[in-house]
Amino acid sequence: MADEGYVTAGDGVRVYFRAAGTDPRVVLVPNGMHLVDEFARLARDRTLIFADLRNRGRSDAQSAAEGRGLDVRQDVEDMHAIAMHLGVECVDVIGHSVQGLIAGVFAMTYPSQVNRVVQIGPMAANPDTEYPAGLSNRDAVFAQVMNALATLQAERANHEPEAFCRMVWAVLNPLYVTDPANADRIRWSRCELPNERGAMRYFMEHTMPSIRALNLTAEQFARVTAPVLIVHGNLDRSAPYGGGREWALRLPNARLLTVTGAGHAPWIEAPDLVFRAIDVFLRGAWPAEAEQVAPTRFTA
Repeated sequence: MADEGYVTAGDGVRVYFRAAGTDPRVVLVPNGMHLVDEFARLARDRTLIFADLRNRGRSDAQSAAEGRGLDVRQDVEDMHAIAMHLGVECVDVIGHSVQGLIAGVFAMTYPSQVNRVVQIGPMAANPDTEYPAGLSNRDAVFAQVMNALATLQAERANHEPEAFCRMVWAVLNPLYVTDPANADRIRWSRCELPNERGAMRYFMEHTMPSIRALNLTAEQFARVTAPVLIVHGNLDRSAPYGGGREWALRLPNARLLTVTGAGHAPWIEAPDLVFRAIDVFLRGAWPAEAEQVAPTRFTA
């Protein structure tokens, strides 16, 4: 397997990937280039495939005028194309944030192709769900970041695109961790790439509407035959902790690893716990700390 390269999807769009490891067992990490350096430690006896899905990173971009490739269902198909290109019958999947949701949809769409799924700080299945205060973290930092983003957006025309992208990420970084000292460890911007400079607009105009249109049902959740480990910081400001609990409740064979005191990047704030738990899970067992979630109230 090449260390990096492109997979051509059925419609001719090229999807970029990087590989870590040489073992025949494959773990797909969609839109996970921000995880490469830290998650490569999981590649001792498996191969991690970090991929930029279309319109992201180094993969090909498409315009709305082309009429396709602008929603999460296409992201799922691109993941399928990568697996087919690699010639593997069954893969594990690790998805962080929005990709945690997409990993779940991939397992619903291709259940026989998925062995195990790890969702890290996944977006809620219904992103418009309002969770009680104990299951979300809309604290003062969240408010400060949102206000700063609004101010910065009003000044967008005054800045060159790459510089503006870096300014946005400088504002966003504190959102993802609970200890401000860890904010400089959020190095997710990739602003040197044109696709990433437009990622926020693409997310708001195409990704989010397509997620809302999924309207996931109990029947779709029931299609997931693979075990699913949800790793979620209970102080996550970006993807409410309640969303992680709801994934664990609605999936047929899922458990939740709560990372107490952590935010949207729990592997930064509790690396020993998170990486050990993921490794144990990918080897075929449930981490001791993972719990089966009992029904609870999810709306305010």
